[in-house]
Amino acid sequence: MKKIIPFLILLLCAFSFSYSQKHGHIEKVKRHMAMSPVKPLDIATIEKVTGMKGQEHDGQYKITIPQNDLKVVVDGFKIIPPMGLGSWVAFTPSPDGAMVMGDIVLTETDLGPFEQEVIRQGLTISAIHNHFLRNRPIVMFMHIGGMGNTGMMAKKVKAVLDKIKELRGKNPASAPADSVVNTIDTKKLDAIMGYKGEMSKGVYKYTIGRPDVNLIEHGVPVTSFAGFNTWASWQGTNDKAAVAGDFTMLENEVDPVVKTLIENGIEVVALHNHMVHERPRIFFLHYWGVGPAEKLAKGLKAALNQTDAKN
Repeated sequence: MKKIIPFLILLLCAFSFSYSQKHGHIEKVKRHMAMSPVKPLDIATIEKVTGMKGQEHDGQYKITIPQNDLKVVVDGFKIIPPMGLGSWVAFTPSPDGAMVMGDIVLTETDLGPFEQEVIRQGLTISAIHNHFLRNRPIVMFMHIGGMGNTGMMAKKVKAVLDKIKELRGKNPASAPADSVVNTIDTKKLDAIMGYKGEMSKGVYKYTIGRPDVNLIEHGVPVTSFAGFNTWASWQGTNDKAAVAGDFTMLENEVDPVVKTLIENGIEVVALHNHMVHERPRIFFLHYWGVGPAEKLAKGLKAALNQTDAKN
């Protein structure tokens, strides 16, 4: 017993030191974030370095690249960019300059070389996942991130986006944009969903934020504009519609949302994270449904009611 006690004391001291070091570092980071002034985002530099025009919203900036070169079909429905086939990168002002978050569409042959380029540029990979099942060709989605000097972040983003052009042999956005048929009664959809969508190339899309959640990644707020949202994209007819989308969920919302979607005949095709250091923890769920538009909308609304996004 006399030998054990000194060992336990030593072990406790080591744990206390490790804990204080770790949490002391976290507190230093928090104090740095609180004390460091956040300057407006240098959008002119982003545009100059990337050579691309994006969209500004509330001081943030997003570059979107429609994947017009990919001819993806799921269950007989064409998947075009408004249906969830667009790459994007968002810049959010941070004390260091800019926080970058992006979602990149990749083919099977793109994946390996692209992830090597992401690592080479010093960016992070926080998720690799699917959005669809039974899709031909197969496409994957990779979430990337980084933080630092705005010009340097723009240079890194340009490098990874240029890698896609190299791998595909052309700019994905340079191919002619496609469209789909949509004769769905969107007013009836709006009445069921409780939101109003937007039509683009025959796709009717809802984007629903989570103003009830103050999401923070590396001390920087993550907004709906930067990908923190629930969305639903529709095409087809009243009798046979297709809907694809993404749910954002707090940890206690995951199980009820999954159950509700499945019980209403909507496939859950992916469940995963998009971020690593976010607070609070957020889970993302991709779904796919085919059937009467009204039935699908009621199923989605029931699932939405399992989250506080309904408020």
